[in-house]
Amino acid sequence: MFSDIQESVSITDTNGSIIDVNTAYCDTTGYSREEVIGQNPRILKSGKQPQEFYTAMWQQINELGYWRGELWNRTKDGDIYACLLSITSLTNEHGVVTHFIGVSTDVTKSKQQEEKLDLMAHYDVLTGLPNRALFIDRFNQAIAHSKRSETQLAVCFLDLDKFKPVNDLYGHDVGDQLLIEVSKRIQSSLREEDTVSRQGGDEFALLLSDITSINQVEQTLERLHYSLSQPYLINGNVHNITLSTGITLYPTDNGDIDTLLRHADNAMYQAKQTGRNRFHLFSIEKDKEISQKNHRIDEINQALLKDEFELYYQPKVNMLTGEVFGVEALIRWHHPDKGIIPPLNFLPVIEGTELEVKVGNWVIESALNQLAEWDKIGLAIEVSVNIASEHMLSSNFLTDVRSAFAKYSEVNSQLLQLEILESSALGDLNAISDIIKSCQKEFGIKIALDDFGTGYSSLTHLRNLPVDIIKIDQSFVRDMLDDPSDFAIIDGVLGLSDTFNREIIAEGVESTNHGLLLLLMGCVEAQGYGIAKPMPAGDFPLWLTNYEPEQLWLQFACTQLSPKEKKLQLFALIIEQWQSTFTKNILSSLEDSERWPIMNSDHCFCTEQLNRIKQEKLLAPEDFTVLAKNHELMHVNAQQLYQQYIDGDIDNARNGLAEFQTIVNRIKPLLNNISAT
Repeated sequence: MFSDIQESVSITDTNGSIIDVNTAYCDTTGYSREEVIGQNPRILKSGKQPQEFYTAMWQQINELGYWRGELWNRTKDGDIYACLLSITSLTNEHGVVTHFIGVSTDVTKSKQQEEKLDLMAHYDVLTGLPNRALFIDRFNQAIAHSKRSETQLAVCFLDLDKFKPVNDLYGHDVGDQLLIEVSKRIQSSLREEDTVSRQGGDEFALLLSDITSINQVEQTLERLHYSLSQPYLINGNVHNITLSTGITLYPTDNGDIDTLLRHADNAMYQAKQTGRNRFHLFSIEKDKEISQKNHRIDEINQALLKDEFELYYQPKVNMLTGEVFGVEALIRWHHPDKGIIPPLNFLPVIEGTELEVKVGNWVIESALNQLAEWDKIGLAIEVSVNIASEHMLSSNFLTDVRSAFAKYSEVNSQLLQLEILESSALGDLNAISDIIKSCQKEFGIKIALDDFGTGYSSLTHLRNLPVDIIKIDQSFVRDMLDDPSDFAIIDGVLGLSDTFNREIIAEGVESTNHGLLLLLMGCVEAQGYGIAKPMPAGDFPLWLTNYEPEQLWLQFACTQLSPKEKKLQLFALIIEQWQSTFTKNILSSLEDSERWPIMNSDHCFCTEQLNRIKQEKLLAPEDFTVLAKNHELMHVNAQQLYQQYIDGDIDNARNGLAEFQTIVNRIKPLLNNISAT
């Protein structure tokens, strides 16, 4: 039996020296009988059990006479194997222990099978990530830790964007390889204490522990989204995918794992709805807002289907020649109950959605249709339309534009102009640049950068975007006569446009003096309420017939002003604006008074220009002294009237305007009578 039994058998003396082993022992351990005789069984020690394990084992043998259990041993070749071992002490007729017999069975295969079954029960077979069952167990541990440490726990639900086409076009083997690579990138973007689980298909879940703020979660997800958006090279083909993620925070969202996962899933769906490749935080309040927004989006979509939108047209003029050379198409919503709704009340709602593309295509087609209608009456005029950068970056943009031109083949494509908001052009500049070049080359249309100066990278845009035209934002033009900062911005934009060889147009021209100041600065093209408000297409031909150019603008074209004269006239315009604004406020009620001009003479726009006149010696010293003195008197007098006005002594303040006007009138002759009036 000792020789033929399949179990390994070893016999040791009371000192622990091996005195005999059977054949099975040699087969299992790799040692020959001669090699182990006289050795201690510890030659098989694997190091996987601590010393405490062996101490407890021998304590039981000494007390009970036997021990049985599992342990890991090491063969002569260094391979580790699992065995089921029983050790029994042998005694003589006097009860004295004389030997120990160890009988062991190799259970490595069964242990491996057990581990495999455990792996299958708790881990995803394809990616090796924890599955839903293990994720739930980790969640329970994380919840307990969150309560102890009083920190938050983030539950995130991830879904790959447009993963299905990879399977459809390249097969499931490629799809599986992509999922494996995605899993690796997710793991490398997380901390050791975080958990990522594959929930099935292309869906994953995250547990982020020890969260102190939502910013911490957002930083992790930004890093994760960036990592996953990098190209994947599989079998020689490059694949690009993105990620949509939903987030919910425990204990703010205090629910069980199923509830939290459902909320994170809902948030992920919102991320998909708002354009994919982003993350969205679940909250009850925000979900209500989203629900309302979805209702608004649906309402706007219905308005598009019911043909409730209309384009209004605002003229653009060359102030020097008086020519009306173009119009800007501006969308309006004719709501059946609310009347006309301006674009700022509904376009931001659809920003980044598929509906934005639909509305954008409608605007282009409607503008082309109007060009075709005007062509029938012999009216050929440039029409510019506003295009969102997301629309321009959509996959079918050029195809849609091409189809629109094919539908209106009688229209000269060069009469259409596209305007891109600078604030929305902060995305993929290379992609937008390529599309702009395609539009210019294929259709011959011009591209304008709208609201220039309001974005964060104006110089970058000028350098990288091959736009034809720069539009100065109306917020700068509106206050350019009052605010030295706005004046300086416009002056800088004009310099940039000249440096980069771009055409320029100013929007927001509300008065004759706005136009005169722009002409003095070198800008000749303009639009704004001082020229005409946006109007329905049917009103434009009659307006054009009756349009009378501003005579002061035309006179400017016929006047050859020296640089000195231009600067003096600029000062005259600023003084006139200061006087006009101040007088208008004094004559208004307290409730109707608007923004006052800068009352402190040390900081007003007039003083800044006055200092330039002095530095550049544009006036004789004696004339400048008189000018500066009257300017100071103007401020002193205005300050007195202003104080009376705000103290409620309005009548006396108004009665004092005559003296104020007298002081202002002393300034004008000093400027060689070249003021705007």
